[in-house]
Amino acid sequence: MPTLDLERLKAHRARTFCLLPSNRVSSPSGALAFVRARGFTFFWPVKGVDLPSLWEAVGGTYPVASEHDNPFHVTWRWKDDSLDKKIWYYGKILRRKATFISLEAAPYFYALSENYGSPEEDHIIAYEEGRLTLAAKQVYDALLDKGALDTISLRKEARLQNAKESAFNRALEDLQKDFKILPVGIAEAGAWRYSYRYELTARHFPDLPERARTIGEAEARVKLALLYLRSVGAAQARDLARLFGWPAELVRRTVEKLLQSGKLVEAEHPQKEGEWLAVEGLA
Repeated sequence: MPTLDLERLKAHRARTFCLLPSNRVSSPSGALAFVRARGFTFFWPVKGVDLPSLWEAVGGTYPVASEHDNPFHVTWRWKDDSLDKKIWYYGKILRRKATFISLEAAPYFYALSENYGSPEEDHIIAYEEGRLTLAAKQVYDALLDKGALDTISLRKEARLQNAKESAFNRALEDLQKDFKILPVGIAEAGAWRYSYRYELTARHFPDLPERARTIGEAEARVKLALLYLRSVGAAQARDLARLFGWPAELVRRTVEKLLQSGKLVEAEHPQKEGEWLAVEGLA
């Protein structure tokens, strides 16, 4: 079994993560090109997860600053300004963290979601089968009935004013993670005069369900796993399971398909135990 070349791997990630001064992202159009090239990225770097992030693509491995006048917080403005533009898909998706997904890759994610073509009924079935909390159902029902709402109005319309903040936030995350709702703008609401406006995914991107309809689950997993490996260069099967939340057996089948296609190779890491998967040229 070949051995990973760590210098090549480092150079690969410097390129795909846009960590070099020569390929940093410096404009909204550059941010869009970055997301499209990678297929999906985090907004912030996430501890313990290797995946490109817009923050690092703009500022390198510079620590995330708390001061809002920090120059790297320009990424906040790009993200907020883009929410209603439909140039990418944005929401708390992977690991329940802020994720950008290219419009080309979004149907593959949607094909793996628990949405089956009926936005007016899918959430009811999920609730009745115990896959959706009552709070999440009430949030979805409010958006279905009223249209896009800021979080303050949404909590009121969902009759969750007296619910714990954590229950409301969890409902928002559950619905985002399953591609049922997404933020589509910013409203001057709440104590900070800053609040997301949420809308139903199927209403904001009406063509997404149809684009995903012909994509099988196995095909979707192969596509997303390959995008991930092309971004990070090399990883282990367990990294796929942790990032996407896929069961071990489905990860195994996905890896087998990728190896059989010749798009990945198995390799040994010179410093870590276990088998690794690598793109061509890194082992």
